[in-house]
Amino acid sequence: MITLSVLVIVVVVLALLFDFLNGFHDAANSIATVVVTRTLTPFQAVLLAGLANFVGFFAFSHAIAKMVSSGIINLDSMPSPESKMLLLLGALIGAILWNIITWLYGLPSSSSHALVGGLIGAGMAAAGPKVIILGSVAFKAGHLSVTGILPIIAFIVIAPLLGMLGGTIFTLIILNAFRKLPYHKSSKVFKYLQLVSAAWYSLGHGTNDAQKMMGVISLALVCGGMAGSLEIQPWVAFSCYAMIGLGTMFGGWRIVKTMGTGITKIRATEGFCAETSAAIVLMGTAHFGIPVSTTHVIAGSILGVGTAERAKTVRWVTARRIMWAWILTIPLTAICSAISYWIICLIYKGSI
Repeated sequence: MITLSVLVIVVVVLALLFDFLNGFHDAANSIATVVVTRTLTPFQAVLLAGLANFVGFFAFSHAIAKMVSSGIINLDSMPSPESKMLLLLGALIGAILWNIITWLYGLPSSSSHALVGGLIGAGMAAAGPKVIILGSVAFKAGHLSVTGILPIIAFIVIAPLLGMLGGTIFTLIILNAFRKLPYHKSSKVFKYLQLVSAAWYSLGHGTNDAQKMMGVISLALVCGGMAGSLEIQPWVAFSCYAMIGLGTMFGGWRIVKTMGTGITKIRATEGFCAETSAAIVLMGTAHFGIPVSTTHVIAGSILGVGTAERAKTVRWVTARRIMWAWILTIPLTAICSAISYWIICLIYKGSI
C-alpha cells in the first residue's frame, strides 16, 4: 500500500529531480554567450554558472517560493491529503516530460512555465476550474503582491519585451561609450566584463528557478502534515539551490548553439550587454516575487542586442521557432500533466 508519507517523499524527490533538470535544461542560457565568444571553455563556464546559481541561497528572500506555494492553485478544494499529493505528482511528471522533450529538440523553452502548466493541467484534471487561482497584482503594506496565473501568463509577453528593451538600450549606450576604442582593445575589456555579467545572470537564474521548487516542496510538506506552515525550511532551500547548481554544472549542450548562434551573432560586447540586461530584469522580478521565465528574458535580451546593432543580423526564423515553444509550453504541459495525473490515480487506486 502506498502511504501518505511515501507520496510526500516521492513528490520531494521528483521536485529535486525537476530542479536538476531545470539547471541542466537552462544551463545554455547562462553559458551560451561566454562559450560562443570563447571567453571561457565550456567546463569553466558551467562551473561558474553552477556556483553562481547556488549563491542565491545566501542572498535573497523567498518571495517567489511563497507565491508558487500559495498563489497558483488552491489545494483546499481537494478532499484529502493523498489527493493533493497525487495532483502535485501529476504536475511534476508532466513538467519533467516537457523539459525532456524540448531538450531533445534543442528548444530553449521555459521550465518555469512548464511547472505552471503542470499545476494547471493536473489541477483541472483533479478538481476542475475551481482549483485554479486567476489572481491579481496589488500593493499591500508598501509591497507588490502578485498571485494567480494571469500575471504569470502576462509576463510571457512582458518578460522577453523587458529583456529586449533593456538589451537594445544597454547595447546602444555601450556602443556609443566605446565607439572610439579600437575593436581589439574593447574586445579584451568585454571578455573580462562578461565574466561578471555571466555570473550575475546565473545568480538571477538560480534565484528565480530554485525558488519555484522550494514552493512546491513546502506545499507538499504542509499537505502531508510534515510542516505546520508554508515557511521555507533551510534544508529545502539548500537542497533546491544545490540541485539546480549541479544541473547547471552538467550542462545543456543541445541548446547552447540555438542561444549562442541561432538568434544573432554574439561577441564579447554583445554577450555582456545581453547578460547584464537579463540579470537586471531577473533581479527586479525576484524582488517583487514575480516568477518569470529566465529563458524568455535572456532570449529577449539577445534579440534586443541584435536589433540594436542591425535588425537584419537577427535570425527571425529561429526567433519565431523559439516564440512558438513559449506559447505552447503551458497548454502542452497542462495536457501532459492531466494525463499523468489520471494514470497516477489508476496506479494509486490499484495499490489500495
